Amino acid sequence: MAKIAAWLRRRAEDVIVLLLAVMFVAFLIQIVFRYLFNFPIGWTSELTVVTWLWLVLWGAAFVVTEREEIRFDLIYAAVGDRTRRIMAIVTGLSLLGLYGISLPAVADYVTFMKVQSTAYLKIRFDILYSVYLFFVAAVLVRYVWLVVSAIRGKAPAAFDPTQASSGV
Repeated sequence: MAKIAAWLRRRAEDVIVLLLAVMFVAFLIQIVFRYLFNFPIGWTSELTVVTWLWLVLWGAAFVVTEREEIRFDLIYAAVGDRTRRIMAIVTGLSLLGLYGISLPAVADYVTFMKVQSTAYLKIRFDILYSVYLFFVAAVLVRYVWLVVSAIRGKAPAAFDPTQASSGV
């Protein structure tokens, strides 16, 4: 199971790399056309925004780990394992409740948005915003796992400033 999860994580990172490359090339094309040819084109700006949206939500869903998430490290590092477990349970249950309650309405809205598309590339908004549904599903699975682990007695790792990273 761990081998499959590691393989899937690498493929999710591959998607991030592809999105970043597309965004960078579109950005360069936009600069060349605007400043060298004095002919601004809109589709490059739209593609940059679309790839940025997918990059952020895809990365948060499948690449950024729980220990790389933003938290109040001063408070989190100052408490013991038991308090960190309680904080993980409260936070996890709160997020599960909020995302769980919002999921049906968000899914309805995303499917409703098939009636509109982007201005230049004509990407339907339901396809464009479907990444948010992947994000919510991944968050729900992640926090079920974290809450169950905390209830079973496994405290989240204490903050180690020598292991801090940028996330993505």
